[in-house]
Amino acid sequence: MALTELTRRAAKYHKASLSEEIAPIVAERCGGNPFYITAVVKQAAKQGQALSSEENLNNILAVDLSSGFIWAELNDQVTRWIERINDYGITKWILYLSALEEGERLNLERIQQALQENEGKRVSLEKIQDVLIKLSRGDLLQYMELGRWFQKVEDPILLEFLKVWGRIEVQGQDEGQVRDDLRQKYDHIKRKFSELLGYLAEVYMAQILINGQRQNLPGQYFHQDSDIKVPKFTYLRLREKLGIGKDMEIDLHGAAGIEHWVAESKWWRDRTVGISLVKKLLNKAEIVKKERKPDFVRVWFFAHNGFTEEAEIFMQEHNVFWSTRADLDRLLAQVGLRTLPKFEAK
Repeated sequence: MALTELTRRAAKYHKASLSEEIAPIVAERCGGNPFYITAVVKQAAKQGQALSSEENLNNILAVDLSSGFIWAELNDQVTRWIERINDYGITKWILYLSALEEGERLNLERIQQALQENEGKRVSLEKIQDVLIKLSRGDLLQYMELGRWFQKVEDPILLEFLKVWGRIEVQGQDEGQVRDDLRQKYDHIKRKFSELLGYLAEVYMAQILINGQRQNLPGQYFHQDSDIKVPKFTYLRLREKLGIGKDMEIDLHGAAGIEHWVAESKWWRDRTVGISLVKKLLNKAEIVKKERKPDFVRVWFFAHNGFTEEAEIFMQEHNVFWSTRADLDRLLAQVGLRTLPKFEAK
């Protein structure tokens, strides 16, 4: 997709070494933000480190978040905004505590209690709400005006920065120790390799649909008798949330007016996908049809190692498109893209 290509171009421009399989991971970990992507690539070039694994990416992110380009830019933005709205002398604490909140909604009572414990001040919920509204105007959190509630920004880098910044600027902890703790935290991140590969497949599936717009793609690669007409999409989104709860995330959702696409990716090397996961994907398609009201929803399932015989029969009966590793490679070649990277699981 575009952000993956942006990562590649940034690496080329700044003369940073970037491996093919890590490019979409850099884009994802940076929340799709071009500034963060460029900052990470510049930091890699500055350190002379290759962006060749998530371990290397973690190390570079830790450095840049705590003392590099990202730290300098975000610290300046946050400092200037707080100086502008610091009505009650508690804005720093409220911003820091909001970043530490868990769950979708910020709990104002919990923030109020933490302020009492840390500052010895009893601050009214009305004052806390007022500060949060002002912070939302600086894009430091989100204010849902319809329901008058708050949530953290959907920016993983900013949230991580606020936690580091809060320990240093608000709690007064030693800068060196905080930054070393961050590096240790990132050094110990061990993401499941299958999850990384699954995300890569989602990116490549999206690229197929983007490059294949207004084209007829061979139906055999979707295990269909007829060729598949790909529409012109209004948007394509990865990891879209349908709501709160389990199994409410779509790996890939494409909208094209009266036609929508819903897709799932499973990069399992040691087993095939069974009927239960296909049913879950169909349930997600039903939610999209109910909420967005397209005339029909195309359902596409990719499984690296294929499907059980039962699942294949079920998908044929329910008009579900499905592809294996070999099918996806052929589709990529069909639309002029590179095939899936070949590397071994660790």
